[in-house]
This record gives sequence, structure tokens and C-alpha cells, in this order.
Amino acid sequence: MCGIIGITGKEPAAALLLSALERLEYRGYDSAGIATLVEGGIARRRAEGKLMNLAALLAKEPLAGTTGIGHTRWATHGAPSEANAHPHATDKVAVVHNGIIENFHQLKAELEAKGYRFISQTDTEVIPHLITDFLNQGKTPREAVANTLKRLEGAFALGIIFTAAPETLYAARRGSPLAIGYGKEATYLGSDAVALAPLSRNICYLEEGDWAELTPKGAVIFDADDREVTRPIKITALTGAAIGKGDYRHYMQKEIFEQPSVIGATLNVYYNPATSRITLPSLPFALKNISRVTIVACGTSYYAGLVARYWIESLARIPVDIDVASEFRYREPVMAKDGLTIAISQSGETADTLAAMKYATAQGQPTLAVINVPESSMAQAATATLETHAGPEIGVASTKAFTTQLTVLACFAIALAEARGALETAQIARLTHALAEVPSRVSEILHHDEAIQALATRIQHARDMLFIGRGTSYAIALEAALKMKEISYIHAEGYAAGEMKHGPIALIDESVPVIAIAPSDGWFEKTASNIQEAAARGGKIVALGDSDGVKALGNIVTESITLPKVHPFVAPILYAVPVQLLAYHTAVLKGTDVDQPRNLAKSVTVE
Repeated sequence: MCGIIGITGKEPAAALLLSALERLEYRGYDSAGIATLVEGGIARRRAEGKLMNLAALLAKEPLAGTTGIGHTRWATHGAPSEANAHPHATDKVAVVHNGIIENFHQLKAELEAKGYRFISQTDTEVIPHLITDFLNQGKTPREAVANTLKRLEGAFALGIIFTAAPETLYAARRGSPLAIGYGKEATYLGSDAVALAPLSRNICYLEEGDWAELTPKGAVIFDADDREVTRPIKITALTGAAIGKGDYRHYMQKEIFEQPSVIGATLNVYYNPATSRITLPSLPFALKNISRVTIVACGTSYYAGLVARYWIESLARIPVDIDVASEFRYREPVMAKDGLTIAISQSGETADTLAAMKYATAQGQPTLAVINVPESSMAQAATATLETHAGPEIGVASTKAFTTQLTVLACFAIALAEARGALETAQIARLTHALAEVPSRVSEILHHDEAIQALATRIQHARDMLFIGRGTSYAIALEAALKMKEISYIHAEGYAAGEMKHGPIALIDESVPVIAIAPSDGWFEKTASNIQEAAARGGKIVALGDSDGVKALGNIVTESITLPKVHPFVAPILYAVPVQLLAYHTAVLKGTDVDQPRNLAKSVTVE
């Protein structure tokens, strides 16, 4: 969740740390802080709330020093406050931390018994006190770090500085991502390559259990057994421009409008237009032998998995189970012989999904990770990966990551069906042609932005909203409701349209907008009937459909948005876009923080 940055070099560190935290703020924005080494001591500036509060404090009370660490927080233990903000420190060491220390109660009791005094409500504070205790026993900073790591239980990423080592920065990774950036007379530490992009393009990703000692000249890396190791240094394609907002008002708006290009980039990897074939990377298991598919994911990625279930079962004729990852492993499911587990995550660091993958692996199943970050923990743990090529997604509410996940899953469903002989050549050609048209059709939808913005003005004051759909559109209704809740704070629910009469229809009156996802597909007639039932109860219905569907619905609906007519197979990718725009414009009109909605963070790296 939280964002970590560290610098050791020859230039003043505070401004660089603050700039990097701005790029990491999507990971948490309850509080933020910076610590630097100054004249044999540790200087800190911390502030509750958004990063702008820390920036204002630094403007009034600047920090010197060329070695330092910074942190932007998503609260787990302890409410957002200055006292709970990182870095946490003693007179000898300062620490920033992402993750959870599961045995902190035990460690805290031990340390308090030795006379150490705690001033925060966080689990993190045990770390600097534990390190200090080892220093007081005569250990060197390197030895103190190594000994401390052996006492900590849980998942974490750490950045550590010592007054006794003014040009040295320590890092440790267990269960949470951490990258090292190499510069000219400077070395950097960050939660991800996004934070380091303007500072260094030479990136090394720590592996599970690694810890490292950084100086301006480079880094020495140790594994979990304290053996010195070498990790590959890669050139990242990220630049400062790639993660900026450009001329857009918000990151979310920019990322919505990037969808034609990133969907096209994703298709270019898997689709060969010359042969109208889908080609997946070489997989260490045979698609034709798969007897059952299990999909695990969280949040928006879970809804991508719901769409994939329809696709895989209808095209490849293989049964599919899908679970919210946080529930999956705790019910100890029985994994089918010759089954495949698909795990979906934008960051590739989602703790619950990663744990679900590890459960499947322990049960003897191969795992396939659909991810946007090829260096992520899930990528390392999976049997094979399929990348989404969405590029950096900074807005907390996922948009382009979702549609590229759908694109990859659509390609996979076709490839699986072809491998099993479930589709004829002509059918494959029709489906792949429909996929190839998606980028241009999404561009057409983006031209409806003004009409969707006008619709937002008419629903912005609603207290409750319903989204309905059938088949793959049911999954889009669920995703649409999530987007509206996330950024506009309107209570919204998604329902299978056929289930309305089994209870939810009691909620409908003239004050509750009902948004119907209604492409002209095999479910349309049934959806139209459900829309009629809602309209008969006084509901104000807004239909999202193609020209044929909108014409058929006639005067039943209050208003409609006409979308391009496409093959039903790709409709869920297309229909995700207008509901993203609707949520976005509604949130803007309500004055909420679109990119950083309250209580949320982008990458959920804790359970």
C-alpha cells in the first residue's frame, strides 16, 4: 500500500524525495514524511493528510542532507496522524515501511521491558527500536539490519538510515516490492519503477527475502541467508513524461483516453492480423489438456474474471470457477486435476491474490498471472504470465488496466478454444476481427464524452443508483457500480437484470437512477423485459446500447447513450468505457478527489 523512496548521493535529497513521493502518492495519502541525515543526527518532517501538507512544511522548515528516506502512508495500524506518520525513528536510526509486522505486539512487549518508549500506534515503530537495541549491543549497522530481519514476521518493504553511516541506505524486501535505481554518484530506492523514473532508468528489483546496502557508488545485495548475490539490472522504458498528466485534469481522465492506444498495444502482442490468429507466448503446460479453470482476483480485476468466465465456458466449453481471492484460500477449495488457476492483478502485488496463487501452486496446479507489471511478485511466483501492456496506471480507480485485462483474457479464451478444437477457423476469424476493431470503436465512444458529461449533471445528486445487465453485461454493471462508489461516493449497486424482481426492484422510485447495460446480444430481449419492469415502477432508466437496441427500447427508457454496434463478444470491453466516463464526470461535479478517493490506495499489498 504505502510508498517508499530513498536516496544516497552527493546532491541535497529533500527535494528529490518529495518529488518522488508525488509519483508514489497513489499508493497512500493519509500522511507523509521525510527524514535525512544531518550533522550526525536525524532530521524529520512529517505531516498528516495529503502530500501538499508535507510540501508546505518543508517550504517553511527545509531539510539539508544528501542521504534520506521518504514515505507516503495508507493507514493499517493507527489512525492517520503526524505521530503515526513515517519515518519512525530513534536517535540512531530512521525507518520507512510498507506492509504489516505480524509479531509486533510480542516485539513491542520485549522492547518496552528493556525500557524503550513508544509514541505511535503503529506496528512500524518496533523496527527502529529493535535495530537500536542491536546497535546498543555493539552490532554494526549491517549486522543490526541482518539480525532485525530475522526477528520480523509478516510482509514488508523497508528503507533504513543510520546516523553512524551517513552515506549508507539499507533496504529489505519480504512480500512487498522494492526496486534499486542506479545513477551517477547516487543510488536510489523505491517501491516501484514509477517513483524512480526521472531519477534512473537502470533498475534492479530485489527478490523475495533480499536486503541491500546502498551507497552513492552502488549497492551490495544479500539474500535471505545473508549471502551476497547479484541481481540483474534492467533498463526501464518509463520516463517522467509517461507518468505525467499531460493536458488532462486528472490521471483517471488521461488513462480513460489512453485506452484506444493501450488496447491496441496489447492486441499487437497477441494478435497476428496476417493470419487472424491469436498467438500466446510459449506456455509450460498444454492448453488442450486443461479440464477446469479457476480464476482468482480482487476488486476490478475480479469483474474482469467474471467476463472471462462467460468467454471461456461459451467458447472453450470448459467449466470455470471464480473466487474473490480473499475468500478463496480460506475455504480450502479442492483443485481439479489438470486444472489451471488464472490470477488477475494490475500491480501483480495484490496480497490476497498472491496468496491464492501460492495455495493453487501448493495443490499442484499451474498458475497463469494476468498482470501489468512484469517484475512483480505474482510474475515471479506464477508458472506463466500474460502481460496487459497498459503502461503506468496512477489513478486509484482502475480504467485502462481493466480493459487491457479484458483484452488479454479475450485472447486467452480464443486460444484455449482453438487448442481444444472447440471453434472452427471461420469462427476464430470473426472473433479476432471483432477484437481488432476494438481500439477504433473505443475511440468512437470517447467522442460521446460531452453527452456522458451531460448525463452526469442529471444524476450527480442521486443518493443511490442501480446498474443492471445480463451475461457479460452483468459483470460490467458490477464494475460500473464499483467505479461510481469509489470516486463519487454515491451508493451504487450492480445487479443481474433478471434478479431485479427477486428483491432489488423494491428500491426503485423516481429518485433512483437505473443504468441499463444493454448491447444487442443474446440477452437483449430478456434485458429489455427487465427494463420494462423497472420502468413500470416509476424508475428513471438510462440505457447504454447500440442503435438497434436504443430503437427497440423506444419510450421505455428516460434517455439513452448510443454506442457503436459491435460483435457481442467484445461488447464488455466497449461498454466499460462509458461507465468509466460517467463515474468520472459525476465525481468531478461532486468535487471529490478523483485520483485519490478517500480511504483507498492503488496497490493493496496487505491482507
